[in-house]
Amino acid sequence: MAQITVLLCSYNGGRHLGAQLDSFSAQTCRDWNLVIGDDGSRDSTRAIASAFRDPAGRAPRIVEGPGQGFAANFLNLICDETDPPGYAALSDQDDVWFPGKLERAMALLAGTDPDTPALACGRTMLADAALHPLGPSRLHRHFGFGNALVQNVVAGNTIVLNPAAHRLMRAAGRQKVPYHDWWCYLMVTGAGGRILYDPRPCMHYRQHAGNVLGENRSLRAVMRRAGSFGGGKWRGWFEANLAALENCRHLLTPENRARLDAFASHDRSTALGRTRALMAMGPRRQRALETAALYGGTLLGLA
Repeated sequence: MAQITVLLCSYNGGRHLGAQLDSFSAQTCRDWNLVIGDDGSRDSTRAIASAFRDPAGRAPRIVEGPGQGFAANFLNLICDETDPPGYAALSDQDDVWFPGKLERAMALLAGTDPDTPALACGRTMLADAALHPLGPSRLHRHFGFGNALVQNVVAGNTIVLNPAAHRLMRAAGRQKVPYHDWWCYLMVTGAGGRILYDPRPCMHYRQHAGNVLGENRSLRAVMRRAGSFGGGKWRGWFEANLAALENCRHLLTPENRARLDAFASHDRSTALGRTRALMAMGPRRQRALETAALYGGTLLGLA
């Protein structure tokens, strides 16, 4: 099995980092090395990271983060050219991987054309701060550029890129995007690559007060996400992603470049114009009701 580079981003994660590193050591796939992008931690994170050793007895390589937030930190690691592109697994600092996590992802990627960008991802088992299970994350069924344009259904902490996808993301560069995992989903599908989804949870996804986002399924969390949409925050994310895609349009398929052109050909100064532009691009969320809400919210000027 080819070696995997685990790319972990950290920031003041000393409380839970040790448990995550222990779950790496418990992986049934033993051929991996660790690179950590630390974004200026002021707690015990650096000491814990420096003391860790992988199965081959190697210390992790620690990279100074850019200090611009989690998405920039991850993209900095992905685009770091110290090592050649290869299989890359993204990791948060506070989860706990199940022992077969890497092995299952590599099995999904094994059947892909090595020249085709491919991204393995999957579900997680949501857990509270003490790792008591709360239930599995949402099950997703539809993957493609049309979905990626308006919805991120790829959990970044489950992502494993094949070498072709890793090369693609490096070619795309350190774009200013709201979410690194959403950006990976956009670029891989935009370039005609494959999303390989494991419906079985592959880790405990710890939900706690320090989460940047999390995937809590409580009513409060649902209302928070709805507020992001209705308050126009979603539109800002959408526009930032589109600007980054324009910067990388040479990496997209002709069909997907045409979708961006169809969107840009409409006057978006009004809600009606934005709705027409959105329809021209043909996006689709996971569920028909969500897609209808997207169009309705755009028409009403809420998104």
